[in-house]
Amino acid sequence: MRNPLTLLLFTIIGFSQPALCNDQQMTPEEVEYLIAAEKIWNSLDRKKGEIKLPNGVATLQVPDSFYYLKPQDTETVLVEIWGNPPDAGMETLGMLMPAESTPFDDGSWGVTIEYEDEGYVSDEDADAIDYADLLADMQEGTQEASKQRVAQGYEPIELVGWASTPFYDKSSHKLHWAKEIRFGDDPVHTLNYNIRVLGRQGVLLLNFIAGMDQKEKIDAEIGTVLALAEFNQGSRYEDFNPELDKVAAYGIGALVAGKVVAKTGLLAAALIFLKKFGVFILIGLGAVFGKLFKRKSENSE
Repeated sequence: MRNPLTLLLFTIIGFSQPALCNDQQMTPEEVEYLIAAEKIWNSLDRKKGEIKLPNGVATLQVPDSFYYLKPQDTETVLVEIWGNPPDAGMETLGMLMPAESTPFDDGSWGVTIEYEDEGYVSDEDADAIDYADLLADMQEGTQEASKQRVAQGYEPIELVGWASTPFYDKSSHKLHWAKEIRFGDDPVHTLNYNIRVLGRQGVLLLNFIAGMDQKEKIDAEIGTVLALAEFNQGSRYEDFNPELDKVAAYGIGALVAGKVVAKTGLLAAALIFLKKFGVFILIGLGAVFGKLFKRKSENSE
């Protein structure tokens, strides 16, 4: 016979029939986890379509294959679910996640959105950058960031190398590259795929958070994500007025290196976010919640 708490759980979250197969037994702790996860999931304000970002300089056109989370909900995912340090160096403008998944799924991934208003970034140096030398500098900077993480009680971090070499499209003023990162002794490395959209007065930062085993899936979505992020009229790269606008003190190379945020004391801070199932770390329950979510979605159609 199924645990009474399990039956209560399904009643609470709206299932007429238990969604797990083989009459699976669940412990009280697992039930408690699922109830807490369902509560968080229902609290997330998931949006699609035209999204005007909080800073007012850019707009997203979010397709049906993604949903957007506002900054407060993004903080919930990054800190409470994925176990990142709170206030990891920069406030986000929100986050994108694939529509078919929840933050609790083992195979989930997301794209954080941020903005740096340091001025107009010249792309004159884009063709002259030696990315091998730049990688070596970034690895050294990551070692310093790792020491700060360890001092705060978090596991060390290592920049293993490029997962995709940096590429800059001069026609769209969009830059993207990917890094392979190791957290602690985790055998599954993290994929940190980065997009930078250059604007008149700053740069829009989009960072993918995923595992290296998801690179093929992320590669397939890069074009979609590149297309959905655009600056508003008047804030675009081509709107730059040299007589009125501030020019950033760095170029394309520094954007890749992460030196934009070095003044915060978190060099290469874009490496900080990861997906670890922090507060709700019960092995296998992320997959269980994903199954429950998918079953509930099917029942509601």
